[in-house]
Amino acid sequence: MFGQSKPVVLERYGRRRSRLRIPRWLVLLLLGIATGAGGLAYLQENHLPKRLSAQASTELRQAFEEADAERTTLKAQLADVTKRLDAALAEARTATAELATSKQTVERLRAGLDFVAAALPPDPRGGAVEVRAARFDAQGAKLLYDVLLYREGGVARPLNGVVQFVLAGESSSGSATTVTTKPMSVSVGRHEALGGTLPLPDGFRPKQATVNVLDRAEGNLLGRRIMYVK
Repeated sequence: MFGQSKPVVLERYGRRRSRLRIPRWLVLLLLGIATGAGGLAYLQENHLPKRLSAQASTELRQAFEEADAERTTLKAQLADVTKRLDAALAEARTATAELATSKQTVERLRAGLDFVAAALPPDPRGGAVEVRAARFDAQGAKLLYDVLLYREGGVARPLNGVVQFVLAGESSSGSATTVTTKPMSVSVGRHEALGGTLPLPDGFRPKQATVNVLDRAEGNLLGRRIMYVK
């Protein structure tokens, strides 16, 4: 009791803590970060699209670049097709305008031909279809012909029939011979002009042509006229 006394040490801030305590807010923050990372990992593995590997990313980029290049090519092709389409439409408009002009020209020519046909002397043989004018020209083995048919009076509708030529002349041996051409279909309104070329037999020299207008092949005669061949 009366032994040696021990010195008493006074601490300024009271008793020191024996260990370090982590603040509660830091613990909550760390728990929140861990929970968020775990939730993100769970969503990534189970619900979100799988992460691409480096090779898959490279392949995806290559596929995108190829698709973009193809898109650029298709865009250029579309521009070229559009340009050609515009040119074709412009040509079509020009052709339509030219066709309208041609139709007007044809109508004027038809009206002029109608006047000429009516002014020509009538066919002395008469008939339902008159041969108002005809011209024949033999050139080697070909026969060039032009024929103008005419119907007198009011015409309700075209008259269908055939035209056939009977050619009289000399054969290559000098003997008289006759050649009959194939029937040609014709539809005569007020008037109808025929023209073209027909082949002739070798050595045949026609001198006279008879124009026969029939209602059908080997049918009834509607009109006839005899003309000389040049």
